[in-house]
Amino acid sequence: MVEPKVCILRSAGTNCDKETAAAFQIAGAVAESVHINSLVSGERILDDFHILALPGGFSYGDDIASGKIFANELRFKLADALRKFIKDGKLIIGICNGFQILVKSGLLPGGAELKQNTSLIINDSGKFEDRWVYLKPSGKCAWTRGLKQIIYLPVAHGEGKFVTQDKDVLSRLKVNKQIVFQYCGADGKLSGYPDNPNGSTENIAAICDRTSRILGLMPHPERHIFSAQHPRNWNLKSKKYGDGFAIFKNGVRYVRENL
Repeated sequence: MVEPKVCILRSAGTNCDKETAAAFQIAGAVAESVHINSLVSGERILDDFHILALPGGFSYGDDIASGKIFANELRFKLADALRKFIKDGKLIIGICNGFQILVKSGLLPGGAELKQNTSLIINDSGKFEDRWVYLKPSGKCAWTRGLKQIIYLPVAHGEGKFVTQDKDVLSRLKVNKQIVFQYCGADGKLSGYPDNPNGSTENIAAICDRTSRILGLMPHPERHIFSAQHPRNWNLKSKKYGDGFAIFKNGVRYVRENL
C-alpha cells in the first residue's frame, strides 16, 4: 500500500502549515513542510509527493493582493512541475490563502494555460471576518466524498469574496459541478451575511477543477479536526472527529486507492 506523502508548501507569511501538516498526519499521511525556494532551486522535487497542500496565512504579507506573489511564483517558476503533478493524477488542496493562490495562479478553476478567470477579493463587509460558518456540499470532488449534508467550519479572512471574470465562467463552474461548497444557514438554505461572510457570488465557498482533484476553499478544515474544537462543544475529552477531518481523510484514501 502506498504511504501518502504530502508537501505542505510554505513561504514567508504562511502561518497554518503546522496545523495542516498535523491534520494530514492524523489522517494517516506523512506530511513535510517545504519552503517554495526548495522547489524552485531543485533542492526538493514535487514528484516525491502525492499531495500538494497550500495552507492558510498571509504569504508575503499579502502585498499587491492576497496570495498574488506566491501565485506568480507557481505560475512562472513551477508551471511545468505542476502540470506534470496534475497529469500524474495527484492531488492539490489550497486553504484560505492557499485558495487565493490557486485561483490567482490559474490552477483553479483549471486549464493547462494557467489563466486566471476567477478571484477572491475584499469582503463586502470591508473588514476581516473571523467566525464559524455552515457549508453545504454542492459538487463532485475527490476531497469531499461521503461528507454529511451540512458541515461547520471556521473562516478567518479579509479577502474571501469569490468572483468570476464573467457569467460564462460561472456557468461553466455550475455545468461541470465544480462548485464544491456554498455558505448557508443552519437549515441548509443559502442566505446572506453573516452566513455568507464575504458576499461571495452564489455563496461559493469552495471550487475544484474539472478532474475533481484540485480543491480550493476559504474555510479552515484543519481547525476542526476534533469535535472538541467546535465552539459549542466544550467536552475536551471527546475523541470524536470534527467536520474538517473527512476532507483530509478523503485525500489520504484517494492516494491509497489510486496512486
